[in-house]
Amino acid sequence: MTHGRFRDLLAAEWIKLWSLRSTSWLVGLGTLAIVAFALQNSLDAYNGWPGFTAMEKARFNPLTEAFSGLSASMLMIGAGSLGALTIVGEYATGLIRTTLVAVPARHRVVTAKLTVVATVTLVTGTVVSLGTFGVSQAILSGHGVAVSLCDPAVLRVVAANALLAPVSALTGLGIGALLRHTAAAVVTVCAALVIVPTFFQPNVHQWLNDLYALVPFYVWRTCLGLPQLRDPALPTVAGSWAAFALWPLAAAVVTLIVVRRRDV
Repeated sequence: MTHGRFRDLLAAEWIKLWSLRSTSWLVGLGTLAIVAFALQNSLDAYNGWPGFTAMEKARFNPLTEAFSGLSASMLMIGAGSLGALTIVGEYATGLIRTTLVAVPARHRVVTAKLTVVATVTLVTGTVVSLGTFGVSQAILSGHGVAVSLCDPAVLRVVAANALLAPVSALTGLGIGALLRHTAAAVVTVCAALVIVPTFFQPNVHQWLNDLYALVPFYVWRTCLGLPQLRDPALPTVAGSWAAFALWPLAAAVVTLIVVRRRDV
């Protein structure tokens, strides 16, 4: 298959992605909702700052006002659901049959779909992360407690926030390829990415902490989403980035295997 033909596949996947009404809703309104949430959090912190105690001021983390655990959950659920719907919808409508008849090389189809989904969600995640960061720090700078991208570990946190979107979307794509059912795929995405990891807590059993350290939401909450690391028992930065890479890579392999071996 020529290089031009793969560009045609990318164009086709782009059209299919944006033909889903859910794409515009999840990307557009989802981005606005998360940025608005950061705006409200930051305004609350700004207005309440004069009444903070000395200890509260010392412990204040301006990055949590920009991107909280709730924001991360919203982003991961939205992106993961979008990833699942991009492939579940094709099986539900039968469009996948037409696609594979036109392009028998299934691995090319999967590669194009993965590329488009990853690109769109990476851009969306970057807009969300920079948007929430910029809005929040602009407000908090009024009290001199804002941080900049040049401060230690801030860029890592902003990057991790942005990467939650493509990591979740590609994971959702793999889950959707396995289940091929809209409701089941979306519920599984929510449970695997956010609901179950929410209950994970560091404990005295290091082997269990190591197991938790394979989960993107957990490593974001305990490592990549924090400017300062306090507990050596928690995931390391390198291990956390590895967990971020592992999930979409595994999902891509699963999607490729399922599409190539299962009948449509």
